[in-house]
Amino acid sequence: MDLVEALAAETGTVCAVGAGGKKSTLYALAARAERAVVTATVRIPDFDRHVDEVVVTEDPVAALREADAWPLGLVPRRDRADRYEGYDAETVAALAAESVATVTLVKADGARMCEFKAPGDREPQIPPSAGTVLPIASARVVGKPLTDERVHRPERVAAITGLSEGDVVRAEDVAAVLADERGGRKGVPDGATVIPVVNKVDDGALESVAREIADEVLRRADVPRVALTRMADDEPLVDVVD
Repeated sequence: MDLVEALAAETGTVCAVGAGGKKSTLYALAARAERAVVTATVRIPDFDRHVDEVVVTEDPVAALREADAWPLGLVPRRDRADRYEGYDAETVAALAAESVATVTLVKADGARMCEFKAPGDREPQIPPSAGTVLPIASARVVGKPLTDERVHRPERVAAITGLSEGDVVRAEDVAAVLADERGGRKGVPDGATVIPVVNKVDDGALESVAREIADEVLRRADVPRVALTRMADDEPLVDVVD
């Protein structure tokens, strides 16, 4: 099983949510897909070097129909010099209705460069066309305190896990958030496939942690598998737990 198959990202609309590897996951998939679009429903840092071309346009459907460079980035405008704004979810859904691209890869929430998160009231922004949702967390957060240094919205994580802010995050806590409908499974369209991803599995110790997370996710949620990844590597798929 390769990365694209493991993440159920062969076709359709694939949304990455969570923290600790959303962008790197989307870029790794884009590099391996036949004709991929990379876009967002939230702000996204400049990703020009990860695609063949970025088109800044208010009419992404027209831009897609004229595309001849892959992977293709589509965004509506710059928010500032180093990042773009995203489209609304309905616009991204309209992209998915076109038959030009094989897969549309969507950054669907933000995490402020943290390793772990639970979503806020207005996120994630998952388009109704999404066929696959990838809730992501970093294995590195296990053993660290639940503070906003590493965790985006720690109070939301606390509400799901029963932890108090400042408590040490355990593997079971990461699994609880990834599996919960207030966490990694929030806003998933009916019928979509959810593939949790534990990223930054950088050594044997972190792989043991990631397997513990994966086993607990599978116990808590009806998902087909959990992917263990190291997205910084040329071969990012470490293993699949099912």
